[in-house]
Amino acid sequence: MTEAESFTEDGFLGGRLVLRQRRRGHRAGHDAILLAAATVGTAGNRVVDFGTGVGAAGLALARRVGGLDLVLVEIDPGLADLARHNAAANALPAEVLELDVTAGAAAFAAAGLPGDSVDAVLMNPPFNDPGRHRASPDPGRSLAHQADATTLDGWVHAARRVLRPGGALTLIWRAETLAEVMAALARGFGSLSILPVHPDPASPAIRVLVQAVKGGRAPMRLLRGIALNDAAGQPHPALQGVMRGEQPLTLAGT
Repeated sequence: MTEAESFTEDGFLGGRLVLRQRRRGHRAGHDAILLAAATVGTAGNRVVDFGTGVGAAGLALARRVGGLDLVLVEIDPGLADLARHNAAANALPAEVLELDVTAGAAAFAAAGLPGDSVDAVLMNPPFNDPGRHRASPDPGRSLAHQADATTLDGWVHAARRVLRPGGALTLIWRAETLAEVMAALARGFGSLSILPVHPDPASPAIRVLVQAVKGGRAPMRLLRGIALNDAAGQPHPALQGVMRGEQPLTLAGT
């Protein structure tokens, strides 16, 4: 396989966002687009996408909300290079940092992300427990998906540190382990909004979108779930505007 054949050019948001991705390994999909749709941002906000991969979620958000001060954080140098390419190819300004999300405060500050400096964080952390899910033989896919007992706490801690008081963290996670998210967010976050994501109207949720506010005090809200497909297995009409990046998924204040 030639170098050109090692990558694909894939359209998202109805073709309004084109991403270069590795043909093999972790590839962006519905999770990234849903995460972007659920993230709140306005022009001038400093927004950080943790574990950005090729930049799918952060760039999808930037396509919907213009004028963001967007930072894409990725530990894998190859994926970070792809994120830079994708930002430039789509004419979406973004700073890409090669940084371990679980690095300490000094490393974050040196990279330009000191404490209390960010308006919003979005993230799709690795969420497969190696004790219950066989690790992929592909190193990139394994790094993107496999977690240990400290992964979620480490990512949430990093978000809490960089967010300003009142700033929002939005994440997507496996529905079956929602309790882990709630436990991690109990330290320093409140005003949780939880949106279940179902593959179809008759099936249990497979993902949850969770939004939490640093220092928030409002009661937790469990929202009515959404379905990716209708009963016939076709993309759900109610989500088409979301998947094209034309409208947000509103978690807060609904």
